[in-house]
Amino acid sequence: MIIRPETPADFPAIRKVVTEAFEAQAEADLVDRSRTGSEYRPDMAPVAVEADQIVGHVMIDGCWVRGEHGDREIVMLSPLAVLPSHQQHGIGSTLIKAALDAADEAGEPLVTLEGSPSFYGKRGFVFAGDHGLSLPMPDWAPHEAAQVYLLSRYDPEDMSLQGRVVYPPSFDELG
Repeated sequence: MIIRPETPADFPAIRKVVTEAFEAQAEADLVDRSRTGSEYRPDMAPVAVEADQIVGHVMIDGCWVRGEHGDREIVMLSPLAVLPSHQQHGIGSTLIKAALDAADEAGEPLVTLEGSPSFYGKRGFVFAGDHGLSLPMPDWAPHEAAQVYLLSRYDPEDMSLQGRVVYPPSFDELG
């Protein structure tokens, strides 16, 4: 398996992976919209390739934390997708690690996400509220699904990293 950043030539295959993994178009549409905004970080959007086929994808995009010290740009992980035929083989974990490594190398202090606490907790994510962050969670999601991964440049004394996470406009159409 090869892990590498996505390229424009990969976009149709990535759309197929995301659509099949989520069994819906909404998340694939989100990925497409994310690429058109200033939040897009192509170097933080790895794909997993097996036998010349893209079998997995994840992306890290910009967002903001809004708090007492104003707005500060941070990043979030969304969405993680692996072809159903390739799930349960560690591809998702490998993609997450590659994305987190890229964010760390870029100097980001943390990565937020909405996701399964049991799945992402095993990969080092912790409840965001314990670090002064709140995320705009859907009504159906447990509050523990608001999570954060602290990177090497995270400073717990940096109050600009505490507040409410604000998603970019690409998320406005996600139901």
